[in-house]
Amino acid sequence: MSKEIKVALLAIVAIAALVIGYNFLRGSNVLSSDHTYYATYPRVDGLNVGALVALNGIKVGQVKSMELQPEKGNSVRVALELQKDVVVGDSTTASLGGSLLGSKAITLTLGRNSKNYTGGEEIRTVTPSGIADAFQAKALPVLDTVGATLAHINSFLNKDAQTNIQGTLQGARASTEALQKLIVANQANVALITRNLAQMSTALNKTTGKLDKIAVNFSQLSDSLKAAPVGPALRRLNSTLADAQTTVKSLNTALSDQKGSMGRLLHDSTLYNNLAATTASSNDLLVDFKANPKRYVHFSVFGGGKDKSKVETKQQPDGTIKTEVKKVETSSLK
Repeated sequence: MSKEIKVALLAIVAIAALVIGYNFLRGSNVLSSDHTYYATYPRVDGLNVGALVALNGIKVGQVKSMELQPEKGNSVRVALELQKDVVVGDSTTASLGGSLLGSKAITLTLGRNSKNYTGGEEIRTVTPSGIADAFQAKALPVLDTVGATLAHINSFLNKDAQTNIQGTLQGARASTEALQKLIVANQANVALITRNLAQMSTALNKTTGKLDKIAVNFSQLSDSLKAAPVGPALRRLNSTLADAQTTVKSLNTALSDQKGSMGRLLHDSTLYNNLAATTASSNDLLVDFKANPKRYVHFSVFGGGKDKSKVETKQQPDGTIKTEVKKVETSSLK
C-alpha cells in the first residue's frame, strides 16, 4: 500500500471522527438509532440545539436542529430526536416552555393515540405562557413606566433645581464641618462627662452591693415572719375581740332593758325628778339657814326662850316643790 493511500485513509477517518465528535458535542449522536420528529413554532426565543426534550420531567430526547421557514411566515421547524422506545402519535403535543433564567426546553404530553408515529412525522405544538413569559409581559410595561418617570425627573431637574440641590449639599457639608469643630472644641467636656459616667457606674456598682445586702436582710426578715407563731397570736386576738364584743353586747342589753337597775337609771325619769327635788330643797334650806340661823339653833342658859321653827319640804303630785315653816315649842333649861 502506497503512502498516498495511507494518508487518504487517515484523512477520511479523521474527518469522520471530527464530524461524529462535533455532532456529539452538539448533542446529536450520528450512530444512534433514535427516531426524529418535527415540531413547528412561531418563535423559539432561547431554544438551542441540544436543548432538553422531557416527558413527565424525564429526559427522553433533545433538539437536533432548527430551521427557519420563510415560506411559512418565518416559522421555525424544530427537529426532535427521541429515544426509540418513546411512543408518540397523533395525540402527542410538544410544548415549548422556559425558566426565569431564559433557557428553553420542550415538554411532551402523551394521550390516546389513534395512530402511532414511526419517525419523520409532524407533532402538534403548544406554546403556553410560562412564568418567564408572564413575568416579561408584566415587566415590560413597568420598565416603560419607570423610563417615563425617569424622563420626567430629568426634565424636572433643570439648572435651577440642580443649583438648589448643590446648595443643599453644600449646607449639609458646612453643618457637618461645624459639628466636627464643635466636637473638637468640647472634647474636654466630653472627657469630663465620660469620667462622670465612669464614676456614676462605680457608685452604682457599690449601691448594687448594698441593695443585695438589703435584699438578703428582707429575705431573712421574711423567713423570720414566716417562722413566727403569727397564727396562734391572731387566733388569741380574735378570741379576745369576740369576748369583748360579747361583753359590749351584754352591756347594751342591760342598758336597754328597762326592768333592770341600770335600765331604770337610764330610762326612768322618777329618780331624776326626785334627785332634782332633793337638790332644790337642799339649796332652799341652805339659803334659809344662812338668812335665819336662829330658827334652827336656839340656846338659852336660863331656860325658856323663843319658840323654834322647822322647815318642811314636800313634792306635790304635779312635780312642784312646796316648802313650809312650822313652829316648834321648846322647854327652858333649868
